[in-house]
Order: sequence, then C-alpha cells, then structure tokens
Amino acid sequence: MPSESGCDLAMAGSEDHLLKAAVTHAVTAHGHEDTPELREMIRGAMKEEVPGALA
Repeated sequence: MPSESGCDLAMAGSEDHLLKAAVTHAVTAHGHEDTPELREMIRGAMKEEVPGALA
C-alpha cells in the first residue's frame, strides 16, 4: 500500500487475517483511525500472492 512514511512492510495470509493485521499496523504504527474507509482501502490494495515471492 502506498505510504507517505516509506513503510516497506509486506504481509501475507488469508484475507481475514491479513485485513486484521494490516488495520492493526496502520493504527498502531501510522496513527490511522480504524474506519470502514480504511478497511476498504486496505482490502482494495490486497493482491494475490505470487508463489515464492515472500520466500
């Protein structure tokens, strides 16, 4: 997800787990508010994992 702070964190997992982890990170590390808009923006930025891309 684009980041003004240059955050380079990458995550992988099921959609539910990934959304929860990404929201937690956005709130705790970047000061975002947990809103439906934030969740939708994160969900829209998710991509299918390329096999071996995170290995």
